[in-house]
Amino acid sequence: MLRPVHVFALAAVSALVLFAFDTYENEAKKLGDLLNWKPGAVIAEIGAGEGQMSFAAAARVGAGGHVYSTELDTAKLHHLQEEVSRRKLVNVSIVKGDPLGTNLPDGCCDAIFMRHVYHHFAKPVQTDRAIFRALKPDGLLAIIDFPPRKWLNATSPLDGTPKNHGGHGVPKNVLIQELISSGFEIVDEPENWPNHDDYCIIARKPARTE
Repeated sequence: MLRPVHVFALAAVSALVLFAFDTYENEAKKLGDLLNWKPGAVIAEIGAGEGQMSFAAAARVGAGGHVYSTELDTAKLHHLQEEVSRRKLVNVSIVKGDPLGTNLPDGCCDAIFMRHVYHHFAKPVQTDRAIFRALKPDGLLAIIDFPPRKWLNATSPLDGTPKNHGGHGVPKNVLIQELISSGFEIVDEPENWPNHDDYCIIARKPARTE
């Protein structure tokens, strides 16, 4: 028989799982609208993690579209490939990521996005330029991240990231300036993101570049 404390713990875990699912679902819906995930579009996610957002994108672009789902971690890559096979997704490619680049073909994507990944970049401007190359002209980039958090700096500091990022996180104004210096135009800063601790920046690769 489960004791009351065990029942309470199970209920708490279930509530957290449902909250995380709702957050991903809400973010995917909002991102899809902002980035125009329409049938036939080609999308990439940098640092896909468990793949929830990539699979949501795959559902929206349909069989005529394609999703590149990139990840550095070997275990996560294996999980992503298993999920693609289990779901029988023919419009998703799992790509081994690169710490400084993307390993995506040049000019392949209508839109690229990432969630809680940017603040890990050791050389963000170099990586931004690689993302820029992977986008088609007029392609969109969405970055969801959060400002530096003191409690994260104490428990899980990030080594090798730029000092002006301030530790575990990245100030929004710093991120914007790095994108601009890499050739992007900032087109939107949507408010009221589903996870209120986060911010979102939408940038565009200009139709014509020097």
